[in-house]
This record gives sequence, structure tokens and C-alpha cells, in this order.
Amino acid sequence: MSINVGPVSIEDPVILAPMSGVTDLPFRRLVKRHGAGLVVSEMIASEAMVRASRQSLKMAENTPEEFPMSVQLAGCEGHVMAEAAKLNEDRGAAIIDINMGCPVKKVVNGHAGSALMRDLDHARTLLTATVKAVKLPVTLKMRTGWDDSSRNAPELARIAEGEGIRMLTVHGRTRCQMYNGRADWAFVRKVKDAVKIPVIINGDINTLEDAKEALEQSGADGVMVGRGAYGRPWFLRQVIAFLRTGMRLPDPSLAEQQATVLEHYDAMLAHYGVQTGLKIARKHVAWYSKGLPGSAEFRTRIMQLDEPEQVRQAVRDFYAPQIDRLAA
Repeated sequence: MSINVGPVSIEDPVILAPMSGVTDLPFRRLVKRHGAGLVVSEMIASEAMVRASRQSLKMAENTPEEFPMSVQLAGCEGHVMAEAAKLNEDRGAAIIDINMGCPVKKVVNGHAGSALMRDLDHARTLLTATVKAVKLPVTLKMRTGWDDSSRNAPELARIAEGEGIRMLTVHGRTRCQMYNGRADWAFVRKVKDAVKIPVIINGDINTLEDAKEALEQSGADGVMVGRGAYGRPWFLRQVIAFLRTGMRLPDPSLAEQQATVLEHYDAMLAHYGVQTGLKIARKHVAWYSKGLPGSAEFRTRIMQLDEPEQVRQAVRDFYAPQIDRLAA
């Protein structure tokens, strides 16, 4: 099941999706350690990267444990995209990914993200400029199209391959669907049939069965997991094992999950600083509790705490009786 993205070999193409406010360095590092073929940064605005804004530099930070790591860039001007790509090449990225799939209004209104699927000639100029700017392989993430009347992903895929793009990821929704309805995995087969480079399927991959079905319907070469990894940094490892062997790896024990939550929390405070890290970490801590008894009350409490040790103690208090119950 391995694929090659230029000179980068990905043994198991089960990939962590770029997610704004989620796939920062602490989370990527954790997912990679638990097992993932590739991890991708949050979407970074190319213009901010070129300005070397503090936030964009923080988003692009990477560590050797993540290798190979992909940095995703968004933008609407070829020369700016090219410069941002070169900066990330110098900063240790293994792959540059171009975003032509983000549906968020402020990105689309800036003629970036999925807005580029309405102007394939302009999209081509961005692809060409970025590919020529770096020696790294460049990949592209997109949607099936702008809306149901213009599902032009196969056409954009052919353009991208012609301009030197080394891998495509397709989220199985149009921009106008946002995240509503179901991802159309079967449509992605049209993209797969249009090109010879690897194609990755993305959208609604939340279970092991989803991953298998998405591959079967799309004919894709791998899967990209987004929201399915919320609170489950180990999920990609489980997907890899299931696709390889049919084996269903169990979730880590509750004691191991508690240790992961606390490790992740401390890593976020170290990465962002205490005050910012505390706020950003709340959603992650809450996600870990999903499906466990008392999780709703726990999530409410976590959102109200503003001292790190209070949060750590709340985590211990939440998991301890559940660990004891299983041990009894």
C-alpha cells in the first residue's frame, strides 16, 4: 500500500489532515508517534508566512520526530506562494501542500482555498510558481468542485499533474456543501481515473469501516483522516493495522489515555505559553473524554478552569474512578 511522493516514500498512506487550530506541533507529534504515514500542518496563509508573522512561524514549526512532515500553504498570488514554499523548504518541511479546498468564507473571499476551483487558469499559475520554487515535492488538496453544477476536480487534477504536482488529496464534498451531508467517495474515482499520480481520499473517515469503504469506492491510494482523529491520536495507527491485516487494534487503556491527555496538555502549554496554551488545549482535553461516563459534565468543567494545575487535577479526577472500576 506504500506510495511515493517524489523522493518521499510513505509506507502506509494514512495521513493526518491539515486542520486549523488542531494540527499544531504538539498534536502532530503525538499522532506521528502513535503511528501515521504522514502529518500535515495547519493551513498557513502564504502572505503571513512571507511577512514572517509570529503566528505563521509557530504554525510551521516542525521536529525530526514528525519526518516526513508536510506544510500546507494557502494563497492567491503565485510569487507569494513561491516565496512561502521556499521559506518552508529551508525550515525543514519534506513536502509542500497547496490548499485549494478550504471552504471558509474569509479564505474564499480572499480568492484562495476552494475559490480557486472557479478559476482553473489562475489555479494553474499558483501550481506552476510553487513547483518551480522548490526542490521538494509539491502536493495539492482540493474538493470535488465549487458546487454540484461544477464538480471539476478531475480537470484540476489533470492540470495539477501536468504542472508537476506529485500527489492529490480530494475531500469528497463541494465547497458549497461546507461540512454538511456526506462525502461522495465514489466521485473521487473520476479523479483517480484522470491521473497517474497518487490520489488520497478525505472526508467522513471516522471509523475503520469508513476507511476501507472510502478506498473501495474511490479507488484511491490512501486515506486522509481529519475530524476522526479528534481526541484519538492513536486512530490512524488503528486504520493502518485494519487496512493491512483486518486486525482491530484496541484503544489504549484508560490509564494510557489519561497519560496521553496530560502529556498533550503540558506540550501545548510549553508550545504556546501558559495563558494561550490553556485556552487552545481545552477543546483537545474535552475531545479525549467523548464516549466516557460523565464526559458532558467534565467538558463543561474544563471550559471553566483557568489554572493549569486545576485542569490536570480535573483530568486525574475524571479518569481515576473509571480506571479503578475496570481494575476491580
